[in-house]
Amino acid sequence: MKQILRLLTFFFFFSILFSSFCMALTAREIMEKADARDDGDNISFNTEMVLIDKNDHKRTRLIKAYFKDKGKDTLRIQFFIDPADVKDTAFLTYDYYSGEKDDDQWMYLPELHKTKRIASSDKSTAFMGSDFSYSDMNKRVLDEWNYTLLKESKVGDHKVWLIEAQPRDQVVADRYGYEKSVVFIRQDIFFPIRAVHWVKEGNKIKYMEVTQLEEIDNIWIAVETHMKTTKNKRTTHKTILRRRNITFNQDLDESLFTIRSLEKGL
Repeated sequence: MKQILRLLTFFFFFSILFSSFCMALTAREIMEKADARDDGDNISFNTEMVLIDKNDHKRTRLIKAYFKDKGKDTLRIQFFIDPADVKDTAFLTYDYYSGEKDDDQWMYLPELHKTKRIASSDKSTAFMGSDFSYSDMNKRVLDEWNYTLLKESKVGDHKVWLIEAQPRDQVVADRYGYEKSVVFIRQDIFFPIRAVHWVKEGNKIKYMEVTQLEEIDNIWIAVETHMKTTKNKRTTHKTILRRRNITFNQDLDESLFTIRSLEKGL
């Protein structure tokens, strides 16, 4: 009985200490911990992208994706493999961590046999007809946003912080196309599981929700993510991303992440 009481006392004080630690963190510190969370050095997976219009009509696209860390930067390449109207389309990104220069993005269009560089002015537009923009496909640069801790709350059984993110200047706002965002960060694993984005134009709001989260090889990853666009509180479009066959810590060669590979395809 004494041993049980000691254990209960230990867990009681541990929970108090953990709660105090969580409350002591600033909005910026929370976002830094979320940014520093282990997401694997190399990863490959298949993505099912489901596009749903306002009439509930669905289109499905299948994608093969490879990501590789290069120092603090991230290289990403994605190949569309189905259906026929998007087959062999490919997307390449050099995601620069520091933000000293804009991320590089290229799209290969097989019908034109042409690779198009995505200009900064186009990065707030829809990625392949989805509710995700080209900018949404990359990690945000921490220093490009100002953060405010709004409050604590719960999503399901998990405690979260609500962090408001404001673009630091008009250049950032234009690139992302957002006036502001509110991000829900899970307190136990520092993972963003929900977000609300106020779109600069069109009186639209976008809602992101991680509906399935899994731990694979000690790394937390969003297995299913939903993003919907609303106008006047009505859903105008929705996108579902489902990741399958997720593999971490592969030996991916850097030569895969080139324009030559982009145009060659799988």
